[in-house]
Amino acid sequence: MSGTGSGSSKPPWTLTGFNLGMRLALPIMPGMIAFGLAVGATAARKGFSFIDSLLMNVVVYAGMSQLVAMEAWPERVTLGAMFALAVLGATVNARMLLMSAALYPWLGSSPPWRIYPTLHILADPSWLISMRYRSEGGSDAGVLLGSSVITAIGWIAASCVGYAGGMLIADVRRYGIDLVMPIFFAAMLIPLWRGSRRAIAWVVAGVVAVAVQQLAGGWWFIVAGAIAGSVVGGFLDDGD
Repeated sequence: MSGTGSGSSKPPWTLTGFNLGMRLALPIMPGMIAFGLAVGATAARKGFSFIDSLLMNVVVYAGMSQLVAMEAWPERVTLGAMFALAVLGATVNARMLLMSAALYPWLGSSPPWRIYPTLHILADPSWLISMRYRSEGGSDAGVLLGSSVITAIGWIAASCVGYAGGMLIADVRRYGIDLVMPIFFAAMLIPLWRGSRRAIAWVVAGVVAVAVQQLAGGWWFIVAGAIAGSVVGGFLDDGD
């Protein structure tokens, strides 16, 4: 990492920013660890080997879609079943298309060898932390990398512990730790408030997501809410 920036067109990736990103991510670590424990425990309960579980968390590293895929894991593995799981995972993670696109104006001029490894370990908390930092005038992309690295390490380490613990910690709600991440996201969204007009997109996304979840079930509500909020937000921006 360089020590200084090279202008507004190309964001700096500094060690100072990296360390700041790690510090900013500390409040969310209990939630990340809790869900990492749940993923590892679910993998053990589903009969995955420790190596399989570890590789899944390193190579896939997709949080909720891992839990969804494992809960839907078939007793008999076929090509059709694998395709269905792939579609399911893609559905849950479709929001990443919008999240990564939102980073383009900031990171687009950076070299691919920096961008793509960072995007591989991008998670909802590190994205939100970085977007808030960016909205407050920050430009150091090291913040995104630092927050992504610490959350990834915490997740993977917790999944290993969760695998060893098995079903004892499969349900994080037993300890109330599942509330950490929603509370964190709510707190992080406050500085992103841009007035009641911009909040229309937030409300539309929430209403559509809840409606689709109630009417259709499954995980399509994530995609539906994201698309609805993005479309409304786009129209609002055009009207400015």
